Amino acid sequence: MLLGTVTEVASLGMVLPFLGAITAPERIFSHPWAQPFVVGMGLTDSQQMLLPLTILFGVAAVLSGATRLALLWGQTHLGNAIGRDLGAAAYRRTLYQPYSVHSSRNSSEVIAVLITKINTVVYFIIIPLLTLVTSLFLILTIVACMILVDPELTAVTFIGFGSMYAMVAIFFKSRVSGDSVNVTTCQNEVAQIIQEGLGGIREVLIDGLQEKYSRIFRSADGRLRLSLANIAFISGAPRPVIESLALVLIGILAYFLADSQEGIMTALPVLGAFVLAAQRLLPLVQQTYAGWSSILGGQATLKDVLALLEQPLPAHSTEPPGAPIGFTQTIELDNVHYRYNDRDAKVLRGISLQIPRGSRIGFIGTTGSGKSTLLDIIMGLLFPTAGSLLIDGTAITETNHRKWQAHIAHVPQMIYLADTSIAENIAFGVPPEDIDQELVLKAARNAQIADSIESWPAGYRTVVGERGVRISGGQRQRIGIARALYKEADVIVFDEATSALDSDTEHAVMESIKSLDREMTIIIVAHRLTTLKNCDQIVELREGTIHRVGSYQEMIGNLEKSPEFTDIA
Repeated sequence: MLLGTVTEVASLGMVLPFLGAITAPERIFSHPWAQPFVVGMGLTDSQQMLLPLTILFGVAAVLSGATRLALLWGQTHLGNAIGRDLGAAAYRRTLYQPYSVHSSRNSSEVIAVLITKINTVVYFIIIPLLTLVTSLFLILTIVACMILVDPELTAVTFIGFGSMYAMVAIFFKSRVSGDSVNVTTCQNEVAQIIQEGLGGIREVLIDGLQEKYSRIFRSADGRLRLSLANIAFISGAPRPVIESLALVLIGILAYFLADSQEGIMTALPVLGAFVLAAQRLLPLVQQTYAGWSSILGGQATLKDVLALLEQPLPAHSTEPPGAPIGFTQTIELDNVHYRYNDRDAKVLRGISLQIPRGSRIGFIGTTGSGKSTLLDIIMGLLFPTAGSLLIDGTAITETNHRKWQAHIAHVPQMIYLADTSIAENIAFGVPPEDIDQELVLKAARNAQIADSIESWPAGYRTVVGERGVRISGGQRQRIGIARALYKEADVIVFDEATSALDSDTEHAVMESIKSLDREMTIIIVAHRLTTLKNCDQIVELREGTIHRVGSYQEMIGNLEKSPEFTDIA
């Protein structure tokens, strides 16, 4: 910016002597300010000034253009670098939020911010702000230079055009603010529509919902683009009007200067300086106005980005992982209560239970009985509203839960598989170059999927497709088990991991689980009692409390005595 002002002053400053050397060389040659130049160059005649002044004028113009080009490069790269930092910080803070936060908000809103809204902030807020500051800096410099040439004419011209832009800005302010809100609202809608349509693509294809989702998308996207078009139009609208008025003003100025006693030849340097100043000044004033309207148009989107950036980070986000908490005896739930918020009823009420290390324990219950919530507490994803989760007598809190989670691997009902190789999915989250291939093979063998993988042409390099669409449900579940084993965790939690499988596939997966090392603690949640027949202990939950505890045989024996139990048998 500083270099730009120097080169602008130099290019404007060279206009007067250059045009003067063309129209009135004697006056320039004899001017006191020109004497150091005349003596330094060893000039003896006024005509000799034309060539060096032409060269200096050309050099000044080239330097001014090169500086403006460098300034544009710097603004765009700095703006996008800031956008990269904003995106990385927002994504990092989002990932560190507690599970309760993730489960209570719509992920499409977060996706809209990270993919679309940060770009909007870059191109509607950051780069226009840099341009606005730069333009104001250059405007003040050019106006200061022209005041030295003709203060009255400069003041009238600048105040006149500045007032026009100010009136336009005041007139359109409320319209731009309204479009700003429309932009951020429609961005959320578009992200949600895309996510719903592609996420439920089977239902969309089966039910023939393509046109319905296309119409919804077209409507939301159309409103988004109309608001963007309005903001762009309002930002650029004054320029052609102001430029037309500037040409009229220059014509009037030339007429009066030509009609003056000195004549047009004498006034030509001043007129040329004003023409060049206007040529530089008007785009800068337009950039200032466009930057202001763009910032106003992006402020609603900026609020959504700032909401992610202002998410609190937990203390452990800046601390080293630390050694895992000791686990050699029991996982204990001591009078655990939980409710999601103050308005809702308790999901868990007074759960007390001990899970010995190395045991196999199953949880069963009807929908809404609290199984998943209890599992989330055991895994340190949620924290009891009252009561405690104790590991070998140590209470798990928000400050030490990461040390407990180092023991845990989770196998959910729907295994997320990335569109990468089998090996990369088993070693999920590990960079390809750091994958321990021997550990991958061992995990696959223990999950009883190694034979299937090794029968495929590409073996462990086989790409599974998005969400594992190229392999069967049973194979996905066993890859999930292999992923848990690759982590070498000593507590594996199966959250209804077989509920979507047919009986034969479920039996094969359960055989894989049965063969796991007896040193591992296995926790299984299921809807069907038969799924848990290999468990040492089965806990039935009802309405957030423990209804029964017993072995598989004891639970089977209760079927005849308790008809209400048949819905989970």
